[in-house]
Amino acid sequence: MKSSRLLSILLLLQTRGRMTAAALAEELEVSVRTVYRDVDSLHAAGVPLYGDAGHRGGYRLLAGHRSRLTDLYTREAEALVLAGMPGAAEELGLGPHFADAQLKLRAALPAPLREHVDRLRARFHIDAPGWYDEGTETPFLPQVADAVRTGRALVLRYRRWRTPTDVDRRLEPYGLVLKAGRWYLIAGPGPRTYRVDQILDLTVTDEEVTVPEGFDLARHWRDSQADFHARLHRGEALVRLSPAGAARLTGAAARALAATGTPEPDGWTRATLPVESADHAHDTFLALGTDVEVLAPEELRTRIAATVRTLARRYA
Repeated sequence: MKSSRLLSILLLLQTRGRMTAAALAEELEVSVRTVYRDVDSLHAAGVPLYGDAGHRGGYRLLAGHRSRLTDLYTREAEALVLAGMPGAAEELGLGPHFADAQLKLRAALPAPLREHVDRLRARFHIDAPGWYDEGTETPFLPQVADAVRTGRALVLRYRRWRTPTDVDRRLEPYGLVLKAGRWYLIAGPGPRTYRVDQILDLTVTDEEVTVPEGFDLARHWRDSQADFHARLHRGEALVRLSPAGAARLTGAAARALAATGTPEPDGWTRATLPVESADHAHDTFLALGTDVEVLAPEELRTRIAATVRTLARRYA
């Protein structure tokens, strides 16, 4: 939509300053000729937009010009409302600021769009943590968030899963990630990932730190998650599943079933499923009861058979 693209040009110039036609075209995924036509349209509409020639040239807005939120489209206003998570803002120590920002956003919208946003807010509620998550205390989260914002090094005591469990660390914070209701700190050296709720004590130092050039928090998190899942499922198990058992699979197991599943004459499905470890596979397949039969590896099949015999004797 041209009107949306024109607004995008204004916002890009407003936030980034001078930009060339080529840079705008790349950002908007259009041709340079289209950018030229859009700039002419903005000129005709009276927008104080100027073009400078030469190697350091480009388009820029007259100093002080700002686009107003009355230019928001309905879907854009909806996205802003649904993206706002007051719970996360409260945990970060930004609750009052979040409320003020929401109030200002609402006041800046035209009346019809404001009424639509109010109805939307009354119909949607975001509750990210899982059902069985009792919530975790993260008393040092505001200080960690402040260190991330100001670029200050942290000295902390941290509890990890392996011995020695309690260790002292000096960290250079790169960013915070909220995943399934739990906060994670991405910090150097490394970078590595730390659960904020496992911080036992913390001091924000006056030492300035700089995030490495080119570091992208979202990309790093995606890559680390992919690496985690790749290392998580190191083994495989050949199984037969009843229709009920197949329906109970989720995540990586469900995807593997869809990719490797072969129907058998009795209505069951033979498939190769990823497993984390012998202990985890043993417990997972036992939980499926009579809706699964493990065919291989033989060690896992033998172990499950031994457990079943023990259960049979206990309940005989």
